[in-house]
Amino acid sequence: MTSIKKLTLQPRQLSFEMLRDIYNHPVNLTLSSSAYEAIDASHENVRTIIGHDKSAYGINTGFGLLAKTRISDDQLELLQRNLIISHAVGTGEALPENVVRLIMAMKVASLAQGVSGVRRVVVDSLLGLINNQITPHIPAKGSVGASGDLAPLSHMTLAMMGEGHVFVAGQKVPASEALAQCGLEPITLAAKEGLALINGTQVSTALALRGYFLSRDLLETATIVGSMSIDAAKGSDAPFDARIHEVRGHHGQIEIAKAHRQLIGGSAIRDSHNNEQDDRVQDPYCLRCQPQVMGACLDIINQAGNTLLIESNAVTDNPLIFNNDDGPVAISGGNFHAEPVAFAADMLALAIAEIGSMSERRVSLLIDATLSGGLPPFLVDNAGVNSGFMIAHVTAAALASENKSIAHPGSVDSIPTSANQEDHVSMATYSARRLYEMAHNTATIIGIELLAAGQGIDFHRGLKTSEALATAHQKLREQVAFYDKDRYLASDIETAKQLVLNGALTKHWQSLRSDWYLSK
Repeated sequence: MTSIKKLTLQPRQLSFEMLRDIYNHPVNLTLSSSAYEAIDASHENVRTIIGHDKSAYGINTGFGLLAKTRISDDQLELLQRNLIISHAVGTGEALPENVVRLIMAMKVASLAQGVSGVRRVVVDSLLGLINNQITPHIPAKGSVGASGDLAPLSHMTLAMMGEGHVFVAGQKVPASEALAQCGLEPITLAAKEGLALINGTQVSTALALRGYFLSRDLLETATIVGSMSIDAAKGSDAPFDARIHEVRGHHGQIEIAKAHRQLIGGSAIRDSHNNEQDDRVQDPYCLRCQPQVMGACLDIINQAGNTLLIESNAVTDNPLIFNNDDGPVAISGGNFHAEPVAFAADMLALAIAEIGSMSERRVSLLIDATLSGGLPPFLVDNAGVNSGFMIAHVTAAALASENKSIAHPGSVDSIPTSANQEDHVSMATYSARRLYEMAHNTATIIGIELLAAGQGIDFHRGLKTSEALATAHQKLREQVAFYDKDRYLASDIETAKQLVLNGALTKHWQSLRSDWYLSK
């Protein structure tokens, strides 16, 4: 049985390493004592504001256009309950366990900063769900990414209240039943607490983080597979000369070129090209310009990552509770507007689409005997009787084209809600959610390229590839045999896709990416 990793959350100190730990597997989370002190102080400030008998948005007033409606003290708990049940209007498939775990952890980290006005029991309720592996049923659709991810976070909050449904060990059960089995008490929300829980960008941020993690994985594997394609096509190593990239100066370009030099260095296939009468003066862009294109992808992945790390550590509910010289005050603002997340997700969509687009072009090159450096047509013996990789490339082309449509930026869209009170929204939640489908499309394309490049290397029998690429080639051949004649190829493609998604090719190449990422 795998042991559960224990992590202590410190406000504003979430790192990508911790976020990925939370995403990858169940964890046991605790909060520092200093965080509880800040939480207690903030809740006491809310009590003080209520005691002053002044209107404070969301604490003793209605919401949105109902903000001018004053709510009596004896109805404040009912106000918060009604807020949650009326806002739990999500639809679609349930968000997966790892995304929901990220959502809850980031909500804990936000509330723990002591400006949201909740009691410690609220934070402990979230920790109880996480640590007992209870996953609230959160429908994926229904948020426009402003005023927070209201609908999905309301479904999360329902579970804390012992209402709605949750998943335990993959089974959907009533939340009340799951809480009782784990000895957890449903909470009754006090003033401000419902609003603090559902205002926030944690859903769109968690979905964008999933896309960020996937985009990093795709770029790393695509760099290795792209080097295999260079070797399979007997491409030139001159375009990766460090001097070319240093005089341009982009971080990503320099790093990707360095990786290709490391990966193809020592290849006998590569060396044979230098000794042959080859009339090719320059390789097509899909081989030659990998540092320029994939390096640009790395740079925008880094930009998106920087935004998402800030957002993961942010307080994004409304209003927020601060102290003035004359006492506590609730200040209304707009931190719940997820425009930064929407922009980050749109950048990741561009990167994921381009990684797949370049990979598809390399597949096209490898099956084309006029460009592939002596490889047989469609990478198979006896072409004609055998179709080889002809239609595998069609699949890659279809997925690359599909990604181009999906990559249209979501952040440029907006539709007014709440009777025009919320008149500009970010669409961050959709922008982030689509990254998963795009990443799986690109993983399939890279998987097809892996099959094609491995096939090409095999056709250079008697010449060894580099040690690094031989390791990647062996990983492939441990699961997929050489394509000697036409056979059912769909299962091979799925196997290769999984090699891309599980990072099997990159595990031995930590040095490949040691300096790639600027945010840790």
